[in-house]
Amino acid sequence: MNSRIKFLVMTSSMCLVTLLLWGAVAGRSATTPEDTYRHLAVYSEVLSRIKSDYVEEPDMKNVTVGALNGLLESVDPYASYLSPEQYKQYQKSKDAYKGEVGLVLSKKFGYVGVVDAIPGSSAAKAGLGTGDFIETINGVSTRDMPLAFAELLLRGAPGSSVEISVMRLRRSEPQKITLVREVLKYPAINTKMLNSQVGHVQVESLEAGKTKQIAAAVAQLEKQGATRIILDLRNNAAGRTEEGIALADLFLEKGLITYLQGQKYPRRDFTADAQGATYREPLVVITNRGTAGGAELAAAALLGNKRAEVVGERTYGDAAVRKTVPMDDGSAVVLSVAKYYSPDGKAIQDTGVTPTVAVAEMEPAAEAPGEEVPPIQPETKPEEDLLLKRALEVAAKGAAPASSENAAPAAVGPQGGVPPRDLPPDSRPEKIK
Repeated sequence: MNSRIKFLVMTSSMCLVTLLLWGAVAGRSATTPEDTYRHLAVYSEVLSRIKSDYVEEPDMKNVTVGALNGLLESVDPYASYLSPEQYKQYQKSKDAYKGEVGLVLSKKFGYVGVVDAIPGSSAAKAGLGTGDFIETINGVSTRDMPLAFAELLLRGAPGSSVEISVMRLRRSEPQKITLVREVLKYPAINTKMLNSQVGHVQVESLEAGKTKQIAAAVAQLEKQGATRIILDLRNNAAGRTEEGIALADLFLEKGLITYLQGQKYPRRDFTADAQGATYREPLVVITNRGTAGGAELAAAALLGNKRAEVVGERTYGDAAVRKTVPMDDGSAVVLSVAKYYSPDGKAIQDTGVTPTVAVAEMEPAAEAPGEEVPPIQPETKPEEDLLLKRALEVAAKGAAPASSENAAPAAVGPQGGVPPRDLPPDSRPEKIK
């Protein structure tokens, strides 16, 4: 069965699972216990029909696992169901291996999708990027594979290799790629003066301590005469959400940066502190589809407080606290238990961040892996950076400077306060690798 047919079969199955089970998990206020049991009864009947009427005797264990993963993906693209065997391996190996290939992943269409490849990593050197799909890892199909387990399979001893097959834009069949695991080195900040007034700060990761480096880089550009800054957050999907909060605080004197909330997670607000603001001049932020996590959290805060114009593409959508929940049979579920919200109340994981000035960085990705797309003739030279060019035009007109009048309303009472540089352990997103 070729890749396109497999994809269509898989998505059809997932749609069925989603339609059957959505009412049982979505919208507690609108779903009564009777509704839940009714949906589960339909699901049970479908399983029974598969077992009794399918053209050949199915492996019901695989059918059930596939249904569970489809259900989780329908509500959370970063969720995983780990079987007892997988969970044992996950617990044993998650911290044992230091070698990585540099991929930030999610689930899409039932397969493992690439959010971004960390610049300088083995994956980035191989040309992997946002919108690619991983079909197999060392020959094992990722269809219905738990995301946490896929991340685990990509880890290993530094210097070892892993073979993946990738479904990419404009290719009808998967492409096999061998990646070498290595201890990741996060990219350094790149800065330069674009002209006599505009400084450019490129930040491609937000690991611990990066905000202090960004503050120093901005100060250095100001010494060189910069009166406007372009903060480039493209392809920034790796790092910590608390660094995204701290990054926004560098440019905000007051206002709500973000808040964290879940069904059983009381709302917690993070507000800006005037003492943390080190740059008060006009600011422009660049984003693309590879901007995720802490980087898009910062972009949402600066946009929501009218502190910056955002130029580029809508961000990926990944800002949540995740938790591993062990099950009675030895299996486990990894799912988001709280989401970060923009100042105007939008869940960043659900909506991403939409720029005020939309500019496409590249042609749109195919809607499905293996999809053939007619070549698009570029109207400009390949080396021209359209997003940076447009950001420079916006900066020249004067983006929004820091102003208390523009700030989003800050919370009052015990929930307010200065966003800490390090959140307490119960607020940190659980990094599943």
